[in-house]
Amino acid sequence: MRHAGETTVQRRLGVDERMGEVMEQVVRTWMPEQHRELFGKLPTLLVGSLDAHGRPWASMLHGAPGFIRAPDERHLHIAARPSPDDPWQPALDTPIGLLGLEPHTRRRNRMNGSVVALDADGFTIEVDQSFGNCPKYIQARTPYTVHRTPAAPRAEGPLLGDTALELVRHADTLFIATASHTPRAHAGAEGVDVSHRGGPPGFVHVGTHEGRTVLTIPDYPGNRFFNTLGNLVVNPRAGLLFVDYHAGHLLQLTGDAHLLWEGELRAIRITVQNGWWRAHALPLRWSPPEPAPQFTGEG
Repeated sequence: MRHAGETTVQRRLGVDERMGEVMEQVVRTWMPEQHRELFGKLPTLLVGSLDAHGRPWASMLHGAPGFIRAPDERHLHIAARPSPDDPWQPALDTPIGLLGLEPHTRRRNRMNGSVVALDADGFTIEVDQSFGNCPKYIQARTPYTVHRTPAAPRAEGPLLGDTALELVRHADTLFIATASHTPRAHAGAEGVDVSHRGGPPGFVHVGTHEGRTVLTIPDYPGNRFFNTLGNLVVNPRAGLLFVDYHAGHLLQLTGDAHLLWEGELRAIRITVQNGWWRAHALPLRWSPPEPAPQFTGEG
């Protein structure tokens, strides 16, 4: 259940043999009941996808709890569609990565697969990989519903505007979408992935290079699956999603990626290509964050 990029990173860090055994045990081609139960409770769903040019994007879908339904252990039906101007639109036989995250309990589950059906309400995903993630680095916050009027999206160029930069500089959470070198439907270890990154507010370093915004994201120790890093070894492009939990704004970015190595210290450097600012895109707000124990000295 691994591809060449994941194996390369694990081998570089001396955990290749051990993680090969672990991943065989915990990465499934079906969803256990507790994963199906979590997806069914959520008001949001994180999606990793590819646009028509093969660039990764991270998106967030939303709906009343129950808009995600697992009719069986191999399929999820999502009764929602992205905004018509989102870079990603569901299409048959395309790879997709999903992350179900419940911030206030710090539960999260991953599911990677392919779109196998479209209907008037949404679309259905068939499982290629299903696995859980630990609660590390998740800032706990509770969602609640609000009325809002979404604004027209605004394009962001390689050099981000002030509003987008303000969100990035204060962020304590982001989501990153990546893809293997040859993503294709029903390909097991190959495909698209979306994952969570958390840190203290301001953990993303912002710089510029040759007229483009450059974002550097520290890679804190995790489950050692290295899904994201493994993808970036073979396909160095990434999509980022930042959420304004106070106002419901979304910032979607895509760009070129580079891995920084300093022994055990790793970071991901993203040079922005373009993106979208989506003001008041979400009919949700969240309570003030309870910092992850790893950032308060308790974990």
